[in-house]
Amino acid sequence: MKVRLKRGDTVEVISGRAKGTRGEVIRVLPDDGGIVVRGVNLRKKHQRQIQAAGRSMSPGIIQFEAPVNVSNVMLVCPKCGKLTRLEIHRQDGQAQRYCKKCETHIDG
Repeated sequence: MKVRLKRGDTVEVISGRAKGTRGEVIRVLPDDGGIVVRGVNLRKKHQRQIQAAGRSMSPGIIQFEAPVNVSNVMLVCPKCGKLTRLEIHRQDGQAQRYCKKCETHIDG
């Protein structure tokens, strides 16, 4: 699945439990068709103490962001601030992303 979102983009969740929540893309998982968004889909993991390479990881409950499917989020245009789809233009072999609502260049 082709993922047009990049790390650092601001997205808004459009379906699911966290609907309406905006956050920054931390990681893109193109093989799974998912992205990790800061502050969305928080999970807790019970971590036991591990010793590896001379360091010990402290035990406890760790909270982390789990991946969200790309189809459940939409990009927020940095200029107009609205939810938008992406339009791809190719110039000199380079792909550039544009906002379909205000037709401005998204990548800086």
